[in-house]
Amino acid sequence: MPAPSNASPKSSSSSGRARPLASVVVPTRDRPRALGRCLWALSVQTIKERLEVVVVDDGSLDGDAVADAVSRWPGTRLCLQAPSGPAAARNAGARAARGTFICFTDDDCEPHEDWAERLVEALQRKTDAVGGRTVGATSAPIVRASELIAHAPAFVSAREDSLVFTPSNNLACRADVLAAVPFDERYPAAAGEDREWCERLLRSGRVLRYEPSAVVVHHDDPDLRSFLRRQLRYGRGAFRFRRLGHEPRSLEQPWFYVQLVRRGFAEGPIAGALVCLAQLTTAAGFAAEWLKTRREGRTSAG
Repeated sequence: MPAPSNASPKSSSSSGRARPLASVVVPTRDRPRALGRCLWALSVQTIKERLEVVVVDDGSLDGDAVADAVSRWPGTRLCLQAPSGPAAARNAGARAARGTFICFTDDDCEPHEDWAERLVEALQRKTDAVGGRTVGATSAPIVRASELIAHAPAFVSAREDSLVFTPSNNLACRADVLAAVPFDERYPAAAGEDREWCERLLRSGRVLRYEPSAVVVHHDDPDLRSFLRRQLRYGRGAFRFRRLGHEPRSLEQPWFYVQLVRRGFAEGPIAGALVCLAQLTTAAGFAAEWLKTRREGRTSAG
């Protein structure tokens, strides 16, 4: 079970208001400029009068800059926590939220103005959780490769309207669903925690649907170094995903990786090469986490 978070609200200008229809939870850490763009997009949502926004600062080094970014948008609430990772931040935001429905996005994302409305409409059609469509802000090969890799686990879905995975930067569910199936706070980084949550959601008998009209623009334009660092992190998260839980999970079948590489080259030769390089780097991250676990096991045994 997830460990309790130590997040606490710094301000709550929404106290005394009618209960909002939906709450948007935004984890953040030391990205006040990106956060400001995200909050602007949330301020012009078509259902803004029935929406609250909860920002969770996950231990920013410059907390004043984050607080200043939040203060520019009246009604936005800020919660603070020691550095614990995005899974803990989402749980903390959900606990502070008052909406019937909870939407998640990230600080480097810019939702379309009808994003929250489309997610809520999908949830009102009696589904438990819903994922929207995330697009890169540019068409650069490294951006296309990055988005393709981030969404790769969703490829195994057998139905167009049903998902087995959706990234947590464009996700919504009922508040009671998240209370029953919180994010696993043993994941300390943005890697694997959303995949584990989606799997646990489906194992509980709940349904995850796809709503392509709920669009988020992901403002992520990494250089090669940051792209590869992320793939290492994904590899470490993949190891945790395979090893944490009641029983170990097996690796994907070979066709999954073949399909991923094919999709990469369909985006162009550079994007395809980056996908191949990313898979090698992810494998290195997986191996590094495995070695770390073995060393810790030997230390504790000794």
